[in-house]
Amino acid sequence: MWKWAGVVVMVWSSYGTAICPAWSHAKAEQEIAGLNAQISRWNDAYWQEGKSDVSDEVYDQLNTRLKQWQQCFNHEPATEDIPPANGTQRHPFAHTGVHKVSGKEELRQWMHSRRDLWVQPKVDGVAVTLVYHKGKLVQAISRGDGVKGEDWTARVQAIPSVPLNVKGVLSESVLQGEIFLRREGHIQQQMGGMNARAKVAGMMMRQNNKTVLENLGVFIWAWPDGPQSMPQRLSELTKAGFNLAAQYTRAVSTADEVEKNRKEWLTSSLPFVTDGIIVRSSVEPVGELWLPGEGDWVVAWKYSPVSQVAEVNAIQFAIGRTGKISVVAVLESVQLDDKRVKRVNLGSVSRWQALDIAPGDQILVSLAGQGIPRVDKVVWRGNDRKKPAPPASRYHSFTCFYASPECLEQFFARLVWLGSKQILNMEGLGDSSWRLLHQTYHFEHIFSWLAVTQEQIEKTSGLNPVRRLQLWHRFEFARHQPFKKWIKALGIPLPQAAANALSVQSWRQLQDKDAVSWNQLPGIGTEKARKLVEFVHDPQITRLATWLGEQGIDGF
Repeated sequence: MWKWAGVVVMVWSSYGTAICPAWSHAKAEQEIAGLNAQISRWNDAYWQEGKSDVSDEVYDQLNTRLKQWQQCFNHEPATEDIPPANGTQRHPFAHTGVHKVSGKEELRQWMHSRRDLWVQPKVDGVAVTLVYHKGKLVQAISRGDGVKGEDWTARVQAIPSVPLNVKGVLSESVLQGEIFLRREGHIQQQMGGMNARAKVAGMMMRQNNKTVLENLGVFIWAWPDGPQSMPQRLSELTKAGFNLAAQYTRAVSTADEVEKNRKEWLTSSLPFVTDGIIVRSSVEPVGELWLPGEGDWVVAWKYSPVSQVAEVNAIQFAIGRTGKISVVAVLESVQLDDKRVKRVNLGSVSRWQALDIAPGDQILVSLAGQGIPRVDKVVWRGNDRKKPAPPASRYHSFTCFYASPECLEQFFARLVWLGSKQILNMEGLGDSSWRLLHQTYHFEHIFSWLAVTQEQIEKTSGLNPVRRLQLWHRFEFARHQPFKKWIKALGIPLPQAAANALSVQSWRQLQDKDAVSWNQLPGIGTEKARKLVEFVHDPQITRLATWLGEQGIDGF
């Protein structure tokens, strides 16, 4: 489960420079100790019991986070990434691990100085060494720390797809590869990682259940001191029964070719789970020179994770146009697909309290429909947790039509909403624009902008001439919107189906409707009808409607 992660998480800026938390030494010690203890518990459960309490992706990202904190504060790592777990068997040749390139440009630079290059899927499983002597599989060793690992000989010999006997040049050989969970028609982009690494490791840890090993396969990706020619290497592996290597190893000479294969394997049907691609040169040093972390003839280009661990920097509260309070988590930015995510909506105050999220917590964030960031879960909570108090619940659907210091959040939310495309369609007028205008003209209520003249707009500071002209046209366009648009701008609680069926053409006709007549519209029950009567007769709504009439708005 716990291979070298190399995942870039939010503790790195988009430029690749480290961002260290602004902590005191005491707080750093406390947070590092807490996260280290959590990772140690996951390691113990994983390596001693063969079970995973957390997904591979979350583990990788939090482990990377821990390393970064330790580097930031010159903290000596307390535990190894991969506990030896009785790892007394020395690999004949070390597992080097692979450097993860950040993208196509870094890959291009790496390829520039290398020759005879080949691309393979980065199969997601657990690494293993296979030792053949006199044509027989005599030893299998888990990756461990890259130098020593566990004796997995009996368990690997029980995997039906692993050849027990080989001939020719493979008779005396050492192979390195990936034990993987066999899949039928796995499409990575659709099905994701499925926690495959943890599942494979769990199967290998179960001492008394060899039947599950039938679900495993092996992908050979290295043959230390093997034939120098990659085609010969692949041919010999195929003859021995290691068929997948030849099937999924392709010659490449440009980064564009690598990218094409990467996209193909992400979206096509494969017999295993992958988490990226591997590019390797067949020009390798002799096996005795292989060392952990020094395999510069091979790199990985991982797929973008569908979710990212993000640290919560702050909790903010927003008051919407109807007075509902929503909670937003401000994050240290993470990359999800093509989006840079810095904020995520946590919903209502009650949902935020149920999620129990505080600044300093680590949360798992992904993209929901239409690319909207969402919180999947809290993956780790910090030690020093201080949650802000939410604002008092004094706002509702009849508050903040008029500007006042305590009302500004809801007031601006109303302005942004009435200017939106589905209401008065004043394109380009967002929160910052409304705040600038209010600062200049000191709006009394949500429709005060109608009284601003063209001459005033032309003198508005903070706007260039083109923007001023656009603003005037937006105001004039809104002024001539139909009556139904204007009652929506007022905030009438009328469902769209009922609004479509509404036949009245004036505010007076609306006020003449009683609960019974409202009740006849589609989607309007007794309670909604009562609220509609209450709305059109509310004193401040009536004053606003009268003001609209004075401005010449149709229907008022």
